[in-house]
Amino acid sequence: MVSHPFPPVKAYELRNKNKVELNKQLEDLKQELAGLKVQKIAGGAASKLTKLREVRKSIARVNTVISQKQRDNLRIIYRRRQKDQPNLAYKSKKYKPLDLRPKKTRAIRRRLSEYEVNVKTKRAHEKAIHFPQRKYAVKA
Repeated sequence: MVSHPFPPVKAYELRNKNKVELNKQLEDLKQELAGLKVQKIAGGAASKLTKLREVRKSIARVNTVISQKQRDNLRIIYRRRQKDQPNLAYKSKKYKPLDLRPKKTRAIRRRLSEYEVNVKTKRAHEKAIHFPQRKYAVKA
């Protein structure tokens, strides 16, 4: 395998950096990518062209770490808010931030909850009380 002068970015190294450092690294990688694209059009060396893929992957890694950190911070803030204001309806999925809600599928997210499926109208409830399901003894 060919050793490169700039090894690809490692995710565990990125997790130790703060938001400002991550954004700075992202900008540097984007500028490097732009330069490599120009060299590709100009007919650069093959070694430079192989670096394009690495830089794109590194940009993706930085973006992934940024979004993961953002989501983790959001979880911490949301948990703290739940503790500070327990009387509010933060526990229901309606008020949970979109990033923290389970993705699942669109159909599952739109589906009625277990409670909503089993709830009855007042009239249906009274009818069930006054006219219960009949039980018949079957002669064997």
